[in-house]
Amino acid sequence: MEALRHVIFDCAFGHGEQFGAIWRDWPADGAPLHYIAVATTLPPAAALALDGRHGAILRATWPLALPGMHRLALDGERVTLDLLVGELDEWLPQIAARVNAFVLPQPIAAMRNLARLAAPGATLRVRAPQETDLKALRSAGFVWQGGAAADGWLQALYASRKPQAPRPARPRREAIVIGAGVAGAAACERLAARGWQVTLVERHGGPAQEASGNHAGIFMPLLSKDDNIPTRLTRAAYLYALRHWQRLGGVSAGGQRAVKGAQCGVLQLARDAEHAALQREVVEHWNYPPEFVRWLDADAAGSLLGSATPHGAWLFEQSGWAYPTSACKSMLAACGERLRHVFHSEALTLHRVADLWQVRGVSGELLAEAPNVILANGGGARHLAQSAPLPLYTMRGQVTHLTADAFPPLPLVVCREAYMTPAVDGIVCVGATYDGDEDRALRDTSQRENLQRAEQILGAERLAPYHLEQAPLQGRVGFRCMAPDRLPLVGQLPDYGAEYRMERLRDVPRHAGLYSLLGYASRGLIWAPLAAELLACQLEDEPPPLEAPLVEALDPARFFLKARRKE
Repeated sequence: MEALRHVIFDCAFGHGEQFGAIWRDWPADGAPLHYIAVATTLPPAAALALDGRHGAILRATWPLALPGMHRLALDGERVTLDLLVGELDEWLPQIAARVNAFVLPQPIAAMRNLARLAAPGATLRVRAPQETDLKALRSAGFVWQGGAAADGWLQALYASRKPQAPRPARPRREAIVIGAGVAGAAACERLAARGWQVTLVERHGGPAQEASGNHAGIFMPLLSKDDNIPTRLTRAAYLYALRHWQRLGGVSAGGQRAVKGAQCGVLQLARDAEHAALQREVVEHWNYPPEFVRWLDADAAGSLLGSATPHGAWLFEQSGWAYPTSACKSMLAACGERLRHVFHSEALTLHRVADLWQVRGVSGELLAEAPNVILANGGGARHLAQSAPLPLYTMRGQVTHLTADAFPPLPLVVCREAYMTPAVDGIVCVGATYDGDEDRALRDTSQRENLQRAEQILGAERLAPYHLEQAPLQGRVGFRCMAPDRLPLVGQLPDYGAEYRMERLRDVPRHAGLYSLLGYASRGLIWAPLAAELLACQLEDEPPPLEAPLVEALDPARFFLKARRKE
């Protein structure tokens, strides 16, 4: 079994001086290194204090200067760097980790908050502490012998006066994943990367046969003036997905790389003058890097679009389209021999027998058994007894397919009331509808809705020569799995049958070994990698890739707790 990660917390990343020194000297055969560092602002990649091989690796994956947590996987994931952008005092209450070593290039006021994170026997190095700092350290439970060394660093050890909760037992590294779309494929890949044996159960004959089988999916962030929880979550997922795809082998339109797609840019047009003013205000207020988003006035947006537009737009230069099936196949291929497929098999019942979950099919036949099950089957989760109480629903979406010569050429993805892609293998995608029924057949009314929205965006004059009213009925129907708040459900499932007083999420009774990756709505492409990483961290008791409030916003028990509070 792989050694537990060694977690280091650095309260002031600076230009990476401490991180670079530790990474350079980290033994190749040692435990995986997980380095958590707070940076008030991110320095430019060129200013990093790392050289040689380590500097080149870090600069190649260095993130844009955006708020939030950035997880970087280095050295084949033997080293993980979490960059927490912002003020230390704001970050400390939001971190969930068992820290083995603290690095304090300068003393901090919140010494007691460090004790909350300290693992038994954690060490601490602090530079040039004053007497008040030493008192704070002692009060927090840190002890030391002698004074600071000649280089100014003091070494201390955490010796808690209170009993510390034992680390949770590591689970057997075996899991069943139900559903082979992007959610399930990402779960398989993230678990296999940690040494798990995974069985993938899918009712179809291969991966990506439902909503993940669309010809082209759009990947882009979400912006808001108040940088609310959905905005922060979507930004984190989007940035993580871009880095994850690069680790898999990159993105290319010709399919030569791991993910077939193109970072051709996405132009999100303003709906009206008021929305245009808001778009501009958001970009100016948050001072986003232009590589992340730029505000374009109506003239610039129209020039890029190729036709006049009355208002401005957001331009996301690193966004674009991707073929979800290619992402699924690449993630599953990365699992190697740690993955077993069970296709053409629909999971209808789950039974807990001793310490194992048994997954049974249509005739009651045993499909697989393991101590852990992950539901990544979208709307299908509503038909399993343990997940049926979750407030999930499906929303029909019909995408229209047009031949490249039947639609104006577009240099990038365009969206407003609908989205339109550049031609992908000779096909332009326009969509998608939001319908409250379960009709799987293509229908004329949905196609007309898509084409009418395209006309509203591009203008009747530009589309007139293409006679879209004569376009044949072609496209694809899929069903988005959604929750009432439109956020995913990531984590251990609540036990709706349990009678228990609960005030907080941590009080909610859970099904042992049963987890969900559900409710990705229209953003499965970008949600899947980060959500799978979060769940894998929960299973392995690793530091999560998100701050605590965002993890809680995704907890599958949030609806159950809310209902119980009302009762």
